[in-house]
Formats: sequence, C-alpha cells, structure tokens
Amino acid sequence: MGAESPVQFSVDRSSPVPLYFQLSQQLEAAIETGKLAPGSLLGNEIELAGRLGLSRPTVRQAIQSLVDKGLLVRRRGIGTQVVHSQVKRPLELSSLYDDLEAAGQKPATRVLLNTLTEADAEVAAALGLAEGAEVVLVERLRLTHGEPVAHLRNHLPAGLLKLDTAELEQTGLYRLMRSAGITLHSARQSVGARAATAEEGQRLDEPEGAPLLTMQRTTFDDTGRAVEFGSHVYRASRYAFEFQLLVRP
Repeated sequence: MGAESPVQFSVDRSSPVPLYFQLSQQLEAAIETGKLAPGSLLGNEIELAGRLGLSRPTVRQAIQSLVDKGLLVRRRGIGTQVVHSQVKRPLELSSLYDDLEAAGQKPATRVLLNTLTEADAEVAAALGLAEGAEVVLVERLRLTHGEPVAHLRNHLPAGLLKLDTAELEQTGLYRLMRSAGITLHSARQSVGARAATAEEGQRLDEPEGAPLLTMQRTTFDDTGRAVEFGSHVYRASRYAFEFQLLVRP
C-alpha cells in the first residue's frame, strides 16, 4: 500500500474464492482491526495491482466493494481513503454508548431534547401508562469520531430518575439508570428499515431516501415494570446489527 498504510496483503490463486473477494476481505479486516486507520490513503490501483500481480479490474472491484460498504471513499485529488469502520452491534440488552465505547469508536452525544411531555397512544401502551400521562422525552444525536451515527428518542415514566442534560452528553442512558439503582432485566425489541426523510438525512448527514435501520425497544426492570421505550434510527452505511443464531436442541 502507500506510505500511510504499510499493511501486507496476499492472495491464494489456488483458492476457489475470487481474487477480488480475497483482497476486499483482507482490506476490510485491516480496517476493522485498526491496522488501516481512518484517514489512511491506499496506494493507487496500478501500484497495488502490480505488487500483488493482479489485474487493475480485480483491484478496482475489491476497492469498489468496500466503497459500497462505506469503508473507503474516493476523493478527487487525494485518492482512495479509509473512513471509519461500520459499527456492528450485537442484539443484546446493552446501550449504544457502551457498545460504541467497547468498539473503540469514541462516542459523543448531542442532546436535542430533555423535557416532560404527554404520552401518545404508542408510548402509553409501551410503558403501561394511561394515554396523556406525563413522561420524560429525551432526544439525542449519537456520534462517533465527530460523525453522526444514530438519532435516539427515549421515553421514560416521569419521576423514574433525574436526567441531567450535561450527564446525558457525557455517558449513556443505561449507565445513568443503573447508577440510580434501576436494575435492567429484559427488553422487547423490533428491528426494521426504511428510507430517510429529508429532515433525517440532514440530521444524519445522509441524502434523502438513504437506507436507515430502525429499532424500537421497551425495557423492563427486575420487577417487570417498563422503564424505557426507545425509538431509534441508524445510518445503514455506518451501522449494522449482528445476530447469533442457535439450533434448538
């Protein structure tokens, strides 16, 4: 690669795996493990093809597959550059802040709303409250490396705990709940996808119509009480959910 990215790659010509895919997998692994840091410049296609003994179309196809995944970007006058790796989050009862921090993604939070409001029918049903009951609404933009990743809306029963805006910008909601003595026990969650509205695109730095992942979660404490209803959207270009599937005995 170029001077900024001295990572070594090799391909196995006897393997049935296509050469472009072998190269793209090695590049992706180097990005996700940090061997190719965000901002690193890759050598040009001619240089890489010559060093590996590959054709330029093969190298171009490998690079394009990672451009399509959002791991690389082509910049005019600069070359092909590594961007931040996609966040892969396991589906378990954990907060986005904790998951990002554990992945070394340097999470940051911008609090957009922290206020009391009336529960609409959906929120009331999720939290087991009467429609119109007072609830806390917290709306946040979660960022990594200064770039937006998700827009988070959370409703909590009024009086559950005191949520300070400054604390919300420094840590995750679940940490604050646990520090207030709330034992999170289980959750009911659904994951979906849809196109971004113009407002969402502007907020998340995506074009209107870009794919977004959606997640709704109702969290319960150890007494079975609903303590939080979250409705979140994530940039599909920067974020993915991971599932572990087990065979029933």
